[in-house]
Amino acid sequence: MQTLYTADDLRTRVAELAARIRADHPDDLHLICVLKGAYIFMADLVRAIPGDVTMDFIALSSYGRGTTSSGEVRLLKDLDSALDGRNVVVVEDIVDSGTTMVYLQEILKARNPKSLRTACLLSKPSRRKVDVTVEYIGFEIEDRFVVGYGLDHAERYRNLPFIGVVTE
Repeated sequence: MQTLYTADDLRTRVAELAARIRADHPDDLHLICVLKGAYIFMADLVRAIPGDVTMDFIALSSYGRGTTSSGEVRLLKDLDSALDGRNVVVVEDIVDSGTTMVYLQEILKARNPKSLRTACLLSKPSRRKVDVTVEYIGFEIEDRFVVGYGLDHAERYRNLPFIGVVTE
């Protein structure tokens, strides 16, 4: 496995994203973590944001056990709290085709948040099948299958402290 981003690279970039998010939302801020892949990114991000932050969790699936998106999005776990009138930032591990994120953004917009923005650790613009808005991007990457720092392959490698490229 080849290292794409080290633990230090990730710490630095997460701190930068946290500062931007807080600057854009100085008061009310509610983060929604997309499980399972974004949980490590979310944990580090929320600890780097000063002041009050609330959070919730949602789970979607579009990969199954493969290395490419199936294109079919399923809601596996819904939110526990209302979004009405809140400043919401969705925290996602990776935006690939954009299909999952567009689906999620549509669901959440219907719940009347004051604002809805998206943060992703990794973005693969070359893989986009739909136009999707992502305001906070950690790193743009080429079309490679990556694992670590919460990202997995068949539930493996999430615990790696870096992001690596799978070379099969």
